[in-house]
Amino acid sequence: MSIAAFDHPLLSGLLGDDEVGALLSVEADIRAMLAFEAALVRAQAGRGLVPLVAARRIGEICGTFNPDIVRLKQATATDGVVVPELVRQLREAVGGEAAAHVHVGATSQDVIDSSLVFRLKAAFSIFVNRLDGLVRKLHVLDEAYGHRAFMGRTRMQAAIPMTVSDRLHSWRTPFAHARDRLACQVFPLQFGGAAGTLEKLGTEAEAVRALIAQEMGLTDTLQWQSQRGYIADIGHLLSLVTGAAGKMGQDIALLAQGGDEIALSGGGTSSAMPHKQNPIAAETLVALARFNAVQVSALHQSLVHEQERSGAAWTLEWLVLPQIVMATAASLRLSLQTLDSIAHLGAKT
Repeated sequence: MSIAAFDHPLLSGLLGDDEVGALLSVEADIRAMLAFEAALVRAQAGRGLVPLVAARRIGEICGTFNPDIVRLKQATATDGVVVPELVRQLREAVGGEAAAHVHVGATSQDVIDSSLVFRLKAAFSIFVNRLDGLVRKLHVLDEAYGHRAFMGRTRMQAAIPMTVSDRLHSWRTPFAHARDRLACQVFPLQFGGAAGTLEKLGTEAEAVRALIAQEMGLTDTLQWQSQRGYIADIGHLLSLVTGAAGKMGQDIALLAQGGDEIALSGGGTSSAMPHKQNPIAAETLVALARFNAVQVSALHQSLVHEQERSGAAWTLEWLVLPQIVMATAASLRLSLQTLDSIAHLGAKT
Protein backbone atom coordinates (compact mmCIF):
# COMPACT_ATOMS: atom_id res chain seq x y z
CA MET A 1 0.00 0.00 0.00
CA SER A 2 1.24 3.49 -0.82
CA ILE A 3 0.15 7.01 0.05
CA ALA A 4 1.16 8.43 -3.35
CA ALA A 5 -0.88 7.48 -6.40
CA PHE A 6 2.23 7.36 -8.60
CA ASP A 7 3.58 4.21 -6.93
CA HIS A 8 0.30 2.84 -5.60
CA PRO A 9 0.04 -0.91 -6.27
CA LEU A 10 -3.11 -0.34 -8.37
CA LEU A 11 -3.20 3.29 -9.45
CA SER A 12 0.40 3.17 -10.66
CA GLY A 13 -0.90 1.13 -13.59
CA LEU A 14 -2.50 4.36 -14.78
CA LEU A 15 -0.35 7.05 -13.14
CA GLY A 16 3.03 5.41 -12.66
CA ASP A 17 6.16 5.54 -14.76
CA ASP A 18 8.88 3.02 -14.05
CA GLU A 19 11.60 4.77 -16.07
CA VAL A 20 11.35 8.13 -14.32
CA GLY A 21 10.25 6.62 -11.02
CA ALA A 22 13.60 4.81 -10.84
CA LEU A 23 15.37 8.18 -10.89
CA LEU A 24 13.38 9.28 -7.83
CA SER A 25 14.04 6.10 -5.87
CA VAL A 26 16.08 6.04 -2.69
CA GLU A 27 18.65 3.89 -4.49
CA ALA A 28 19.16 6.48 -7.23
CA ASP A 29 19.28 9.28 -4.66
CA ILE A 30 21.97 7.57 -2.60
CA ARG A 31 24.03 6.74 -5.69
CA ALA A 32 23.91 10.39 -6.77
CA MET A 33 24.82 11.61 -3.27
CA LEU A 34 27.79 9.26 -3.22
CA ALA A 35 28.75 10.49 -6.69
CA PHE A 36 28.87 14.00 -5.24
CA GLU A 37 31.05 12.86 -2.34
CA ALA A 38 33.44 11.11 -4.71
CA ALA A 39 33.60 14.12 -7.03
CA LEU A 40 34.20 16.41 -4.04
CA VAL A 41 37.23 14.55 -2.75
CA ARG A 42 38.68 14.02 -6.22
CA ALA A 43 38.35 17.74 -6.92
CA GLN A 44 40.11 18.54 -3.65
CA ALA A 45 42.86 16.07 -4.48
CA GLY A 46 43.19 17.70 -7.88
CA ARG A 47 43.95 20.99 -6.14
CA GLY A 48 46.36 19.44 -3.66
CA LEU A 49 44.02 19.70 -0.67
CA VAL A 50 43.65 15.95 -0.12
CA PRO A 51 46.20 13.16 -0.58
CA LEU A 52 45.63 11.27 -3.82
CA VAL A 53 45.66 7.93 -2.03
CA ALA A 54 42.85 9.10 0.25
CA ALA A 55 40.82 10.38 -2.71
CA ARG A 56 41.24 7.07 -4.50
CA ARG A 57 40.13 5.13 -1.44
CA ILE A 58 37.03 7.30 -0.90
CA GLY A 59 36.14 7.19 -4.59
CA GLU A 60 36.37 3.39 -4.67
CA ILE A 61 34.14 3.03 -1.61
CA CYS A 62 31.59 5.52 -2.96
CA GLY A 63 31.29 3.41 -6.09
CA THR A 64 30.26 0.26 -4.22
CA PHE A 65 29.00 1.38 -0.82
CA ASN A 66 25.52 0.29 0.26
CA PRO A 67 24.50 2.11 3.45
CA ASP A 68 22.26 0.75 6.16
CA ILE A 69 18.86 2.14 5.14
CA VAL A 70 17.27 1.48 8.52
CA ARG A 71 19.94 3.54 10.26
CA LEU A 72 19.53 6.29 7.66
CA LYS A 73 15.79 6.41 8.31
CA GLN A 74 16.22 6.54 12.08
CA ALA A 75 18.82 9.30 11.87
CA THR A 76 16.76 11.36 9.42
CA ALA A 77 13.97 11.46 11.99
CA THR A 78 16.38 13.22 14.34
CA ASP A 79 18.65 15.19 12.01
CA GLY A 80 15.98 16.26 9.53
CA VAL A 81 18.25 15.20 6.65
CA VAL A 82 19.89 11.95 5.65
CA VAL A 83 23.40 13.24 5.02
CA PRO A 84 24.93 13.29 8.53
CA GLU A 85 24.25 9.58 8.99
CA LEU A 86 25.24 8.77 5.41
CA VAL A 87 28.57 10.50 5.99
CA ARG A 88 29.06 8.66 9.29
CA GLN A 89 28.50 5.33 7.59
CA LEU A 90 30.70 6.29 4.64
CA ARG A 91 33.56 7.23 6.96
CA GLU A 92 33.18 3.89 8.72
CA ALA A 93 33.39 2.09 5.39
CA VAL A 94 36.40 4.10 4.22
CA GLY A 95 38.28 3.66 7.49
CA GLY A 96 41.85 4.64 8.29
CA GLU A 97 43.31 8.08 7.68
CA ALA A 98 41.29 8.58 4.50
CA ALA A 99 38.04 8.72 6.51
CA ALA A 100 38.96 12.18 7.79
CA HIS A 101 38.80 13.53 4.21
CA VAL A 102 35.17 12.51 3.59
CA HIS A 103 32.70 15.41 3.10
CA VAL A 104 35.20 18.14 4.04
CA GLY A 105 33.99 21.62 3.06
CA ALA A 106 30.49 20.48 2.11
CA THR A 107 27.15 20.57 3.89
CA SER A 108 24.00 18.46 3.71
CA GLN A 109 22.29 20.80 1.28
CA ASP A 110 25.17 20.54 -1.18
CA VAL A 111 24.79 16.77 -1.26
CA ILE A 112 20.98 16.66 -1.42
CA ASP A 113 20.45 19.46 -3.92
CA SER A 114 23.25 18.27 -6.21
CA SER A 115 21.79 14.76 -6.14
CA LEU A 116 18.41 16.20 -7.07
CA VAL A 117 19.75 18.23 -10.00
CA PHE A 118 21.87 15.30 -11.20
CA ARG A 119 18.74 13.14 -11.39
CA LEU A 120 16.57 15.91 -12.82
CA LYS A 121 19.02 16.15 -15.71
CA ALA A 122 18.40 12.48 -16.50
CA ALA A 123 14.64 12.93 -16.18
CA PHE A 124 14.67 15.93 -18.51
CA SER A 125 16.52 13.89 -21.12
CA ILE A 126 13.68 11.37 -21.00
CA PHE A 127 11.09 14.14 -21.22
CA VAL A 128 12.79 15.74 -24.23
CA ASN A 129 12.78 12.42 -26.07
CA ARG A 130 9.10 11.88 -25.30
CA LEU A 131 8.17 15.41 -26.35
CA ASP A 132 10.05 14.92 -29.58
CA GLY A 133 8.09 11.71 -30.09
CA LEU A 134 4.84 13.57 -29.55
CA VAL A 135 5.77 16.24 -32.09
CA ARG A 136 6.65 13.56 -34.64
CA LYS A 137 3.46 11.56 -34.03
CA LEU A 138 1.36 14.70 -34.44
CA HIS A 139 3.17 15.43 -37.69
CA VAL A 140 2.28 11.93 -38.93
CA LEU A 141 -1.36 12.48 -37.97
CA ASP A 142 -1.29 15.79 -39.80
CA GLU A 143 -0.02 14.14 -42.96
CA ALA A 144 -2.71 11.46 -42.74
CA TYR A 145 -5.73 13.52 -41.68
CA GLY A 146 -4.78 17.20 -41.81
CA HIS A 147 -6.69 17.92 -45.01
CA ARG A 148 -9.99 16.66 -43.62
CA ALA A 149 -12.83 18.98 -42.69
CA PHE A 150 -13.24 19.71 -39.03
CA MET A 151 -15.68 21.88 -37.09
CA GLY A 152 -13.99 24.57 -35.06
CA ARG A 153 -15.57 25.22 -31.69
CA THR A 154 -15.47 28.19 -29.36
CA ARG A 155 -16.91 28.02 -25.87
CA MET A 156 -17.74 24.39 -26.65
CA GLN A 157 -20.18 25.45 -29.38
CA ALA A 158 -19.87 24.95 -33.13
CA ALA A 159 -18.11 27.97 -34.63
CA ILE A 160 -16.74 27.81 -38.19
CA PRO A 161 -15.35 25.04 -40.42
CA MET A 162 -11.61 24.44 -40.29
CA THR A 163 -9.30 21.50 -40.95
CA VAL A 164 -7.85 18.80 -38.74
CA SER A 165 -4.47 20.40 -39.38
CA ASP A 166 -5.64 23.57 -37.63
CA ARG A 167 -6.47 21.64 -34.47
CA LEU A 168 -3.31 19.55 -34.60
CA HIS A 169 -1.26 22.74 -34.80
CA SER A 170 -2.73 23.87 -31.48
CA TRP A 171 -1.60 20.59 -29.93
CA ARG A 172 1.81 20.31 -31.57
CA THR A 173 3.16 23.84 -31.08
CA PRO A 174 3.17 23.85 -27.25
CA PHE A 175 4.89 20.46 -27.22
CA ALA A 176 7.56 21.70 -29.61
CA HIS A 177 8.16 24.83 -27.53
CA ALA A 178 8.37 22.76 -24.33
CA ARG A 179 10.78 20.30 -25.97
CA ASP A 180 13.10 23.13 -26.98
CA ARG A 181 12.96 24.75 -23.54
CA LEU A 182 13.63 21.50 -21.71
CA ALA A 183 16.51 20.71 -24.07
CA CYS A 184 18.14 24.04 -23.13
CA GLN A 185 17.57 23.67 -19.38
CA VAL A 186 20.60 24.35 -17.17
CA PHE A 187 21.38 21.98 -14.29
CA PRO A 188 23.52 23.81 -11.73
CA LEU A 189 25.72 22.21 -9.11
CA GLN A 190 24.88 23.27 -5.55
CA PHE A 191 28.06 23.76 -3.54
CA GLY A 192 28.26 26.39 -0.84
CA GLY A 193 29.40 24.76 2.38
CA ALA A 194 27.94 25.54 5.77
CA ALA A 195 26.51 28.98 4.95
CA GLY A 196 27.19 29.40 1.26
CA THR A 197 30.69 30.84 1.61
CA LEU A 198 32.85 27.72 1.08
CA GLU A 199 35.01 29.08 3.88
CA LYS A 200 36.89 25.81 4.46
CA LEU A 201 38.31 25.80 0.96
CA GLY A 202 39.66 29.34 0.98
CA THR A 203 41.19 30.48 -2.30
CA GLU A 204 40.65 27.03 -3.85
CA ALA A 205 36.86 27.19 -3.50
CA GLU A 206 36.02 28.20 -7.07
CA ALA A 207 38.46 25.73 -8.60
CA VAL A 208 37.12 22.85 -6.51
CA ARG A 209 33.53 23.76 -7.37
CA ALA A 210 34.36 23.84 -11.08
CA LEU A 211 35.97 20.40 -10.92
CA ILE A 212 32.98 18.88 -9.10
CA ALA A 213 30.59 20.34 -11.66
CA GLN A 214 32.70 19.04 -14.51
CA GLU A 215 32.80 15.49 -13.13
CA MET A 216 29.05 15.39 -12.43
CA GLY A 217 28.11 16.96 -15.76
CA LEU A 218 26.46 19.94 -14.04
CA THR A 219 26.81 23.67 -14.58
CA ASP A 220 29.36 25.48 -12.44
CA THR A 221 27.60 28.37 -10.73
CA LEU A 222 27.53 30.24 -7.45
CA GLN A 223 25.62 28.51 -4.67
CA TRP A 224 21.85 28.86 -4.72
CA GLN A 225 20.96 27.15 -1.45
CA SER A 226 18.60 29.89 -0.28
CA GLN A 227 17.61 31.21 -3.72
CA ARG A 228 14.98 28.70 -4.80
CA GLY A 229 13.76 30.34 -7.98
CA TYR A 230 15.51 27.58 -9.92
CA ILE A 231 13.29 24.94 -8.32
CA ALA A 232 10.17 27.05 -8.88
CA ASP A 233 11.15 27.45 -12.55
CA ILE A 234 11.49 23.68 -12.90
CA GLY A 235 7.98 23.21 -11.52
CA HIS A 236 6.60 25.95 -13.77
CA LEU A 237 8.18 24.46 -16.90
CA LEU A 238 6.88 20.98 -16.12
CA SER A 239 3.42 22.40 -15.48
CA LEU A 240 3.52 23.92 -18.96
CA VAL A 241 4.27 20.45 -20.32
CA THR A 242 1.36 18.81 -18.51
CA GLY A 243 -0.86 21.78 -19.33
CA ALA A 244 -0.21 21.26 -23.05
CA ALA A 245 -0.98 17.57 -22.66
CA GLY A 246 -4.10 18.38 -20.65
CA LYS A 247 -5.40 20.68 -23.40
CA MET A 248 -4.92 17.91 -25.94
CA GLY A 249 -6.53 15.36 -23.64
CA GLN A 250 -9.52 17.58 -23.02
CA ASP A 251 -10.01 18.11 -26.76
CA ILE A 252 -9.79 14.39 -27.46
CA ALA A 253 -12.23 13.50 -24.69
CA LEU A 254 -14.72 16.02 -26.07
CA LEU A 255 -14.25 14.72 -29.61
CA ALA A 256 -14.83 11.18 -28.36
CA GLN A 257 -18.08 12.34 -26.78
CA GLY A 258 -19.56 13.05 -30.21
CA GLY A 259 -17.86 10.06 -31.80
CA ASP A 260 -18.09 11.25 -35.40
CA GLU A 261 -14.82 13.20 -35.66
CA ILE A 262 -12.47 10.82 -33.87
CA ALA A 263 -12.18 7.08 -33.29
CA LEU A 264 -10.00 5.70 -30.51
CA SER A 265 -8.85 2.12 -30.11
CA GLY A 266 -8.25 0.42 -26.80
CA GLY A 267 -10.48 2.62 -24.64
CA GLY A 268 -11.41 1.75 -21.07
CA THR A 269 -14.36 -0.48 -20.32
CA SER A 270 -17.27 0.09 -17.97
CA SER A 271 -18.42 -2.40 -15.34
CA ALA A 272 -22.04 -1.34 -15.88
CA MET A 273 -22.04 -0.57 -19.63
CA PRO A 274 -19.86 -3.03 -21.53
CA HIS A 275 -20.57 -1.29 -24.85
CA LYS A 276 -18.56 1.81 -23.81
CA GLN A 277 -15.00 2.71 -24.78
CA ASN A 278 -14.00 5.39 -22.28
CA PRO A 279 -11.16 7.81 -23.20
CA ILE A 280 -9.29 7.04 -19.97
CA ALA A 281 -5.85 8.22 -21.04
CA ALA A 282 -7.20 11.51 -22.40
CA GLU A 283 -9.16 12.19 -19.22
CA THR A 284 -6.11 11.43 -17.09
CA LEU A 285 -4.11 14.03 -19.01
CA VAL A 286 -6.61 16.63 -17.83
CA ALA A 287 -6.31 15.50 -14.21
CA LEU A 288 -2.50 15.53 -14.31
CA ALA A 289 -2.45 19.03 -15.80
CA ARG A 290 -4.66 20.33 -13.02
CA PHE A 291 -2.64 18.46 -10.40
CA ASN A 292 0.64 20.06 -11.48
CA ALA A 293 -0.93 23.51 -11.71
CA VAL A 294 -1.84 23.22 -8.03
CA GLN A 295 1.61 21.92 -7.01
CA VAL A 296 3.39 24.88 -8.62
CA SER A 297 1.79 27.18 -6.07
CA ALA A 298 3.41 25.13 -3.29
CA LEU A 299 6.83 25.55 -4.89
CA HIS A 300 6.27 29.30 -4.91
CA GLN A 301 5.57 29.06 -1.19
CA SER A 302 9.01 27.47 -0.79
CA LEU A 303 10.63 30.58 -2.28
CA VAL A 304 10.40 32.04 1.23
CA HIS A 305 13.66 30.41 2.19
CA GLU A 306 14.77 32.38 5.22
CA GLN A 307 18.36 33.47 5.73
CA GLU A 308 21.05 30.99 4.61
CA ARG A 309 19.02 27.79 4.91
CA SER A 310 15.42 26.88 5.62
CA GLY A 311 14.26 23.57 6.99
CA ALA A 312 10.59 24.34 6.39
CA ALA A 313 10.85 25.58 2.79
CA TRP A 314 13.28 22.83 1.85
CA THR A 315 11.02 20.11 3.28
CA LEU A 316 8.09 21.52 1.30
CA GLU A 317 10.10 21.06 -1.89
CA TRP A 318 10.70 17.40 -0.99
CA LEU A 319 6.96 16.89 -0.65
CA VAL A 320 6.05 18.61 -3.90
CA LEU A 321 8.73 18.44 -6.60
CA PRO A 322 8.90 14.63 -6.96
CA GLN A 323 5.12 14.58 -7.47
CA ILE A 324 5.41 17.18 -10.24
CA VAL A 325 8.13 15.17 -11.95
CA MET A 326 6.12 11.96 -11.75
CA ALA A 327 2.95 13.66 -12.99
CA THR A 328 4.91 14.95 -15.98
CA ALA A 329 6.32 11.51 -16.69
CA ALA A 330 2.87 9.93 -16.58
CA SER A 331 1.42 12.71 -18.70
CA LEU A 332 3.97 12.30 -21.47
CA ARG A 333 3.65 8.53 -21.41
CA LEU A 334 -0.13 8.75 -21.66
CA SER A 335 0.06 11.42 -24.37
CA LEU A 336 2.09 9.09 -26.57
CA GLN A 337 -0.35 6.27 -25.80
CA THR A 338 -3.32 8.50 -26.66
CA LEU A 339 -1.93 9.51 -30.04
CA ASP A 340 -1.20 5.89 -30.86
CA SER A 341 -4.86 5.07 -30.15
CA ILE A 342 -6.30 7.48 -32.73
CA ALA A 343 -7.82 5.35 -35.46
CA HIS A 344 -9.27 8.24 -37.45
CA LEU A 345 -9.60 12.00 -37.08
CA GLY A 346 -11.89 14.50 -38.80
CA ALA A 347 -14.81 14.04 -41.18
CA LYS A 348 -14.49 10.85 -43.20
CA THR A 349 -13.91 11.41 -46.87
